[in-house]
Amino acid sequence: MDPAEPPTAKITYRSYLRLPELLDCQSPLSDAHDELLFIAIHQSSEIWMKLCIHELEAARSHIARDAIPPALKMLSRVSRIQAQMIQSWEILATMTPVDYDRMRGTLGSSSGFQSDQYRRIEFLMGNKNARMLDVFADEPAVHASLATALHEPSLYDEALRLLARRGLPLSEAVLRRDVSQPYVPSPEVEACWTRVYQQSDTYWDLYELAEKLVDLEYRFQLWRFGHLKTVERVIGFKRGTGGTAGVAYLAKVIEQVFFPELLAVRTTL
Repeated sequence: MDPAEPPTAKITYRSYLRLPELLDCQSPLSDAHDELLFIAIHQSSEIWMKLCIHELEAARSHIARDAIPPALKMLSRVSRIQAQMIQSWEILATMTPVDYDRMRGTLGSSSGFQSDQYRRIEFLMGNKNARMLDVFADEPAVHASLATALHEPSLYDEALRLLARRGLPLSEAVLRRDVSQPYVPSPEVEACWTRVYQQSDTYWDLYELAEKLVDLEYRFQLWRFGHLKTVERVIGFKRGTGGTAGVAYLAKVIEQVFFPELLAVRTTL
């Protein structure tokens, strides 16, 4: 190589994206035609989730430093990613029950329930549940990483700390709560968000942040609903491969709320 030639001179589209390795990862275990579809949808979803984690962690860091504009951009990007992920259910829904039965045996006990990236996103957004770590008991590195995420403040925790730094009255009970525990709705938090909405000219960036969080939750719930309806369409009310109750489990998950006061404030207003 010419010493004067930059190290990137030999980079090609295929080498930069590592396409040979990437495209070698789609390896069906059966001769079922639709297994490639199933693998491609789930692998692409994991790549999108990797980007969501990258953006959500950065947004949380910016909020903690009072840097709201870049955080808003990152949250907007996650919402756009979620739109892509929601659309992917439309593609997977082209798989019929017969198509799925031809390949279901190759899945063994594997399940989306075992996605550590999905669990990390839930923790980042505030749905903390220590019992979910048990799923990864046989993977020490993954278990340890998620345990760390469990004990870190969520995006919402940092947003509430930001409200307090802006002079909104939040008690120490809210600000110093155990962030590894599920979030419990608070009347004082709802009162603070109500003030932000009613005085949006004064708290414009906080108002924008609130709406970005609502958008994030809205699209996440649409993704959950799309998952439920796709599973219902493909396997009906059978149990999931990972041992969950399938559609019944997914319906219960939809009831979980990330930012409760931001929804409750709409009734208050």
